[in-house]
Amino acid sequence: MFSERNEARRLKAQALRQQASTIATERSHPQRINNGEEAAYGYLVNYHKGLPHNAVGEVQHSAYRAFLNALTTSDPYDFDHIPQGHGGKGRKFVSPQAGLAFDLQGPDAQSLMIPPAPRVDSAESSAEMGELYWMSLLRDLNFADYDNNSLVNAAVASMNTDFSDFRGAKEQDQVTKKTLFRGISLNSDGVNSDAIGPYISQFLLKGNTIGTDFSEKDGYIRFGTLRVDQRNKVAIANTDYLTDFDEWLAIQNGKFPNKKDVFEKNLVFLRNLRDLATYVHFDQLYEAYFNACLYLLSETNVAGKAVFPFSQGNPYYNSPNQDGFATFGGPHLLSLVTEVATRALKAVWHTKWFVHRRIRPEGLGGLIHVHLSQNFPQHSYPMINEEILQALTCGGLSHHFNQETGFLLPMAFPEGSPLHPAYGAGHATVAGACVTILKAWFTENTPITNPVQASTDGLSLIPYNGEDADQMTLLSELNKLASNIAIGRNGAGVHWRSDYTESIKLGETVALGILQEQSLTYNETLTDGQTPFFQLTCFDGRTCHIAAGQITYSRITREAARINTLDNTPDVVPDIIPNLG
Repeated sequence: MFSERNEARRLKAQALRQQASTIATERSHPQRINNGEEAAYGYLVNYHKGLPHNAVGEVQHSAYRAFLNALTTSDPYDFDHIPQGHGGKGRKFVSPQAGLAFDLQGPDAQSLMIPPAPRVDSAESSAEMGELYWMSLLRDLNFADYDNNSLVNAAVASMNTDFSDFRGAKEQDQVTKKTLFRGISLNSDGVNSDAIGPYISQFLLKGNTIGTDFSEKDGYIRFGTLRVDQRNKVAIANTDYLTDFDEWLAIQNGKFPNKKDVFEKNLVFLRNLRDLATYVHFDQLYEAYFNACLYLLSETNVAGKAVFPFSQGNPYYNSPNQDGFATFGGPHLLSLVTEVATRALKAVWHTKWFVHRRIRPEGLGGLIHVHLSQNFPQHSYPMINEEILQALTCGGLSHHFNQETGFLLPMAFPEGSPLHPAYGAGHATVAGACVTILKAWFTENTPITNPVQASTDGLSLIPYNGEDADQMTLLSELNKLASNIAIGRNGAGVHWRSDYTESIKLGETVALGILQEQSLTYNETLTDGQTPFFQLTCFDGRTCHIAAGQITYSRITREAARINTLDNTPDVVPDIIPNLG
């Protein structure tokens, strides 16, 4: 009898693996298409940090062709022989072969694509660059002080008047002090959930109520017998990097920076873009979501009941005599919210190295500097869209950048960006994947009570009393958590807005694919005998339902998506070419 059961189990396991394999095989593998800059502009406006450059920062063509050759052949030998700047003694390229790896669960890394990146000759690219310059100028202003600051007023005016195609968060088609630098995730009504409440997500601030010793405002998350402190070691104010051209050029050649981060003496709660940039400079990529998961699993009311219940698709939601643990419980969730990170990274690493090769903002900042500076009269780059040049020379940014200061983008990190292309963004893709798991697990409309924000000095948490405080939910704060981490990289100067907007959706797709395949494997049923399911609101506002290997979506109107700027489809699609390889 036991041998018969074993044989039946073996065959059923095989059938489930085949069913999951069929799901994976039937997923589309779209054509890999970039924005055509590589062919149009001879590598000038593509990613080439770490390769050898000439005296004005233009990449050596032979080195870039060797780089392309490795990406085309996928031969490990060719990757080992990509030429390096700084005499081969500098920083190394970051994991370019990761996008060639396979995974046996979830979508294949090469089955997932993001749209072509905005071209450097587009108004959208100008707007994204303009936002980054303003972020650099406002790094040290606390988010709570945005309402009454003249520089914030100037940034808002500039984003509305200097740039014709900005696709960030808006109210009634205008950037406002409330939406400045915010994310654009939607709730199911098509409303921008990222714009609700204070800028920083509650999951980067609050702690659990731990016995009689600590309250939420103390900022300690329960982690077994340990406590995770939500206070952070942050960089000191008014210290930016790569504002000198020689320093910038050395860093483009891959040289290790001569300068180091300098930190504040006290640990603080996150208050401003510089604090957030420091966080995403040193975090482990799934750290914020693991901490959020710990908080959500551990927060109970005075009666000992979970404040954040699991979703109603969980088979143990109403079970009379069972709790979830290895399946549909805390250990399952804690492992899954981190498991998706590596799969998300493989997907985005393929897009960034093998498809788009988008220049980092600091690279375009160098081109802009050479183009505008009187120190380089023999060099000009007419492919740079005029709107960013106008903003820097006679628009809102001209009050802060000039011939004397130069036009380089001030960076928050001594080394500038990492040595891998910009688009998509690793942090943003992981954010999209991990937050999707958390949204699938918990009841999304659970209200966030007693919201907080950092005090001016960052040493304590104080109540948030904005008029929208009662609108904050688990969904809005998880969406905001994803945008905080992704846009924090933008605030450092190392990523573009569209790196964030497209990459969180890429990560979401990875996570949904894993949930889809895992949904085949469970024995449990709901108390009414129905199949367990996951249900969540996607970043674009659609409702997604996953059960028994099937994914179904509700619809959000295209008009609602356009109003909230998540539909990034241009009215005129630029010429594009198939990618090499």
